[in-house]
Amino acid sequence: MKRLILAALLAGSTTVAPAAAQDVTITNARLVLGDGSAPVEGGTVVIRGGRVVSAGRGAAAGGGRTIDAGGRYVTPGIVAGFTRLGIVEVDGVGTTNDASARESVFNAGLDVTAGLNPRATPIAINRTDGVTRAVVAPDNGGSIFAGQGAVIDLGNDMDAVTRPRAFQFMEWGEAGARAAGGSRPAAMAMFRNALFEAQAYGRNPASFADRGKEALLTRADAQALQGVLSGQVPLLIHVERASDILGVLALKREFAGLKPVLVGAAEGWTVAQQIAAAGVPVLASALADLPASFEQLAATQSNIGRMKAAGVTVGIGMIGDDEARQARLVRQYAGNLVALSKIPGAAGLDWGAAFATITSLPARAIGMDAEIGTLAAGRRGDVVIWDGDPLEIGSVPTQLFIDGVEQPLTNRQTRLRNRYLVPEEQGLPKAYQH
Repeated sequence: MKRLILAALLAGSTTVAPAAAQDVTITNARLVLGDGSAPVEGGTVVIRGGRVVSAGRGAAAGGGRTIDAGGRYVTPGIVAGFTRLGIVEVDGVGTTNDASARESVFNAGLDVTAGLNPRATPIAINRTDGVTRAVVAPDNGGSIFAGQGAVIDLGNDMDAVTRPRAFQFMEWGEAGARAAGGSRPAAMAMFRNALFEAQAYGRNPASFADRGKEALLTRADAQALQGVLSGQVPLLIHVERASDILGVLALKREFAGLKPVLVGAAEGWTVAQQIAAAGVPVLASALADLPASFEQLAATQSNIGRMKAAGVTVGIGMIGDDEARQARLVRQYAGNLVALSKIPGAAGLDWGAAFATITSLPARAIGMDAEIGTLAAGRRGDVVIWDGDPLEIGSVPTQLFIDGVEQPLTNRQTRLRNRYLVPEEQGLPKAYQH
């Protein structure tokens, strides 16, 4: 938490270019571009200098290292649409949890990158399952505003941050009401007051009165909200209930610069036409199919399929779903959407559209589709070769590249498995020796 507070006062980190990128050509692939289209047989992907040069059936070999995919699936890396990867290690040990700073006077000004640990155990575990990029959001403390989230890569190095301060995250609905003092009207008042104070800061930063602990908005918070007001920084909003979603859409009309992104949106399907008309993207929870709270009474697994049919840009996020460790489950959830398309009365997606919910669509929602999420020319060289259908839970990557750099496919779990796979007599660990 101290690291998050420090980040609110300092300038933050900068993006570091990938090291040792390889020139790679992958041929004979069952190629998935990640844009919602169907797989292409006999495809080729060319990566140079860490970027995709070309991808498709007619793509020419580009020199350098050549890999024959042998007809296997080759896809862009998975983009985990909402996680807390790298900022939580053990839930029950507060010193390993940098997701929130509940005793801090700062909120919107907190920068999650200061708490990010690229060596956190879940990073390698999720990389081994095909996740190459992740949207990492802070959790809120004493305000509806949680702070500035980041987009990271899951590479085996210490330079994890792809885009720092990529978005602002806030809680609405039940959680926002609790943080604001106990009601939704209080959350609305807090939100409006924060933006009014941020506007005042923007007009004259030198005259802004930072009242410290007595302030609803510190100087660091007001500065962080400038990008939100101008629309340069997306505002990710956790919201579930249909009436709350409509409230967010109304705020977008009131504050014209806002670029909201709905997170969760269990009842989104009931107001899908309005979401689509407003042009607001969604990072939806794919497995929310039960009324787990009073703001999720209309939850259904057909939520994503119905929103998609209404024209909503919707990817998969994992808020409240072990998002600090199991971001890799998005593959299973996308596969569930394919299965739903075959059930009478349910609304699912075809294979290509389902795969896009865990690649290009999360990237588009946060304004990074020109960088990640597909194998279009110019995108980062995040490529995965699979031993089977990537939407089948039994499939695993056989090779994985991030920014054109091949990554190890081992983690603590695989090492423990290999160590104890074949029991044999051996010396006791030192702790048990006399």
